[in-house]
Amino acid sequence: MGEAEIHSGDRRLIIRSDFYFYGDSATAELASIIATDIAGHWNEAKGIVRIRWKTFAVEFVIHGFYVPEIQPETVWYNTNPKNNYFRIEEFSKAHVSFVDGINCNTGYFKLDNLLHNSTTAAHEYGHTLGLDHPRDLNIRGKGQPGIMYPRGTVCDPDFQYDPAAQPLQAGGTLNPYTRKVLQTDIDLLKLPKLSWNSEGITVLGGFSSVYHEKHMPPQ
Repeated sequence: MGEAEIHSGDRRLIIRSDFYFYGDSATAELASIIATDIAGHWNEAKGIVRIRWKTFAVEFVIHGFYVPEIQPETVWYNTNPKNNYFRIEEFSKAHVSFVDGINCNTGYFKLDNLLHNSTTAAHEYGHTLGLDHPRDLNIRGKGQPGIMYPRGTVCDPDFQYDPAAQPLQAGGTLNPYTRKVLQTDIDLLKLPKLSWNSEGITVLGGFSSVYHEKHMPPQ
């Protein structure tokens, strides 16, 4: 979830999102790394959008905060559209990271999904802004996969876990580390169609407001 603001003077459209991380695996250092990672991926596209006959450069400003003592009520009753809340733990019952729906501001990160320049956080951020997985998950011959393609997507060999593997065999699907935010991902945000107020501000996403308890592995 985030708040977007049009800056007409220098033709920028800035999307601001703040992430608050809690859980046993969350740290101040990791909060900063995740925020930098999300901003890096989404700004790499150098996105542009045309609104009211003017072209704007799309810029993402992301901040990450470590809040180990956060209370559930803070998440439940938050009304700031910039705020997103994610628990980080080593174990997830889903075995992967997830968000609480398309258009949301909460979720659960599995620690090992976030390490080594992964695109997981940037992918889940797309969900919070309203983006779903593409319907066609066979993109052989179409080149660079966008950020919203999920694990299991059939793609060109260069983007597989193993470039020599046959499609859908071991190593023959999308390696999520190869995803990138593309102009098409920026287009799918449908920024020109959002309801902008008189000050040039609008909201992307919605309030899911779920506080997550820690998932425990089976005994």
